[in-house]
Amino acid sequence: MQIQRLHITKRFSEIAISGNLVHLAGQLAEDLTLDIQGQTQQTLDLIDRFLADAGTDKSHILSVMIFLKDIENDYAGMNEVWDAWCANIQALPRTCVEAKMYRPDVLVEMTVVAVKP
Repeated sequence: MQIQRLHITKRFSEIAISGNLVHLAGQLAEDLTLDIQGQTQQTLDLIDRFLADAGTDKSHILSVMIFLKDIENDYAGMNEVWDAWCANIQALPRTCVEAKMYRPDVLVEMTVVAVKP
């Protein structure tokens, strides 16, 4: 089966599509000076854009892995933005863990698996 890759950089591609399965690489905010709500919103906006580029949308997500730098202090703020983003769709399967990020100013990163309708 052929694999299509989109938004390719030197080290990785942001999107990989095989058949109707779509994988998004770890996504994070562009402005890392923002607080957890701001970084979460920018991350989800990027996920929306990349899913559209792949021919799908958030209602077709199979799973999301959420990585938080500080789960104790940022979980509620992330969920506030997440709940608004998911307000008009069925609850999405997700996992949320605390992780050491590659840079100290990254507060949240998300990976996504979805299907194309």
